[in-house]
Amino acid sequence: MKQMKKKSNLSTLLFHLASLVILFFFCIPEICAQKSGNPVFPGWYADPEATIFGNQYWIYPTYSAKYEDQVFMDAFSSPDLVHWVKHSHVIDTTLIKWAKTAMWAPAITKKDGKYYLFFGANDIQNNTSVGGIGIGVSDKPEGPFKDYLGKPLLDKIYNGAQPIDQFVFKDVDGQYYMIYGGWRHCNIVKLNQDFTGFVPFADGTTYKEITPKGYVEGSIMFCRNNKYYFMWSEGSWIGPDYRVAYAIGDSPFGPFNRIGVVLQQDATIAKGAGHHSVINIPGTDDWYIVYHRRPLTETDGNSRETCIDKMKFDTNGNILPVVMTVEGVDRRPL
Repeated sequence: MKQMKKKSNLSTLLFHLASLVILFFFCIPEICAQKSGNPVFPGWYADPEATIFGNQYWIYPTYSAKYEDQVFMDAFSSPDLVHWVKHSHVIDTTLIKWAKTAMWAPAITKKDGKYYLFFGANDIQNNTSVGGIGIGVSDKPEGPFKDYLGKPLLDKIYNGAQPIDQFVFKDVDGQYYMIYGGWRHCNIVKLNQDFTGFVPFADGTTYKEITPKGYVEGSIMFCRNNKYYFMWSEGSWIGPDYRVAYAIGDSPFGPFNRIGVVLQQDATIAKGAGHHSVINIPGTDDWYIVYHRRPLTETDGNSRETCIDKMKFDTNGNILPVVMTVEGVDRRPL
């Protein structure tokens, strides 16, 4: 009996050793990869909104194509920042009847068990056009997202801000705000409890402008060490000068005085780097920046790819310049 057990144990050991040898020599790169690589998934995608739901990372980008072809959005999920699964057409114009074209720059948040996907549509140029910022709602992060309001949440231009590039920010007290704007103007509005409209501020205003110097579009906000970090994109989205700058304030309303640029083109890596979001690993001070950039070989403005790199801070809390890479980031399961 003892000899049989010894043989069994030896067989098991040999089996595991053989498995390790096979894994070492024949490992499939897509399965065994330990780096995300940049771009993190194939295809032309821009304006990525990155977040964490449960034990999964999610990225919701713009489908980067001509305006008339931007009639849907895909999403991507990953358990570890390396292996990504594509979820096709999580929202599109067949479910959002008033959206005809140019579905841009999604922003997502979870509230009371529902997932709310905010988006811009139709690239409206005046207050008589149909379009603006809308909301899709779903019971699942992968959708499908149905039209929450049956109309835009915001379809007018206030303080010179085109209603695009919205970001939904949940403050430490639980209040939700929407920060948005193109055309070099940025507003913040206070969302009501069910996301059907806005609540005026104490001074009676509804659309409060918080535009910092250099602002063009693509705003985001996050809290770190009781400070409010406001980030945005500068330059032209089709040009090599597209970049990300930031400011730090004591509240969501600032004032926000521009500190400097943290992400910009690298002549050896890519150009047109901007319109980003950030991920913080829960319970840590580890941060990632998710952004789009244009390969050096591309001249079409819509040839944009989604990438991820580390975002670090100095001892004073300032954001250090982001180092763009081809390798991306290490595998990081949640």
